Amino acid sequence: MKNKLNMLTLLLCGTLCLASCDSTDKSGANQVATVEEEAAPVEAPDFNADSAYAFVEKQVAFGPRVPNTGPHYQAGEWIVAKLKEYGAQVQEQKFQMKAYDGTMLNLRNVVASYNPDAANRILLAAHWDTRPLADKDENNPDKPIDGANDGASGVGVLLEIARTIHEAQQKPNVGVDLIFFDGEDYGQPDDSAMPYVEDSWCLGSQYWSKNKHVPNYRANYGILLDMVGAENARFAREGYSRQFAKEVVDKVWKAGNSIGYSDFFKYKNAPAITDDHYYVNTIGNIRMIDIIELNPNAGNGDIFGPYHHRHTDSMDIISKNTLKAVGQTVLHVVYNE
Repeated sequence: MKNKLNMLTLLLCGTLCLASCDSTDKSGANQVATVEEEAAPVEAPDFNADSAYAFVEKQVAFGPRVPNTGPHYQAGEWIVAKLKEYGAQVQEQKFQMKAYDGTMLNLRNVVASYNPDAANRILLAAHWDTRPLADKDENNPDKPIDGANDGASGVGVLLEIARTIHEAQQKPNVGVDLIFFDGEDYGQPDDSAMPYVEDSWCLGSQYWSKNKHVPNYRANYGILLDMVGAENARFAREGYSRQFAKEVVDKVWKAGNSIGYSDFFKYKNAPAITDDHYYVNTIGNIRMIDIIELNPNAGNGDIFGPYHHRHTDSMDIISKNTLKAVGQTVLHVVYNE
């Protein structure tokens, strides 16, 4: 409406005093063309899938990253060191929370910030801990899993994004915060004989949502990465993501499809699931979506795939093609803000 009014004014101006309004007319016409012309997409730096794969492999080499264990501590130290190496401003949130079984867990969220003074910010997140038991596996269900996909894949993508931003000549026009949530996967099993404990999952994101690393921290929106590395993964549009941040879902799926990853980012809807993004939305009041492998039409009823919370969640299922599709898509979104 404003553009139409501007054009009408210019026409009247041209009729009444053509000579005096000539320069104004040219300026106005250029302004209208600028508004109506869609900006050309910014080409994001290349996402190195080999590097992301190596980051996943390194985490798995530590062993299961179960809270209160040596591998968990060592992996946390390594993540912090890599982020500092890649030029981020790094903060650690160390805290304790009680698990569903009464265990007091020593946890830490790691927050890495780029361009920390920018008012406009994008939040990217993943969880770095692993499941303490393979409760869906018929073999050794009480032993912890490698968590190559469920945990390490999202971390691997975020670390490669951090490395890419650090080394890129052109930086994003927005501030970028990477949050590595702890205690996501220490939730109560479905077949637990213990009394039901509410909100036993996603302990790190619950803590951060109530105790943000910066007082009154805000982000334009957030993207959570969970189980983003398996061979032939397909990412449907998860329910809470659509409920709380549909326009962000649309933005990310459009980006993935526009740069050649339509095989991964499918225009299919999936049920709502409890993941870190749920608490960031409901407690942290920041719109966040979840890029997570989901198959709503799974024949066996397990929409998370045949390796979810099983010992088959190992490096054998990790695909560089999938890591590339997710990482390049997220970089494209960030660089086009």
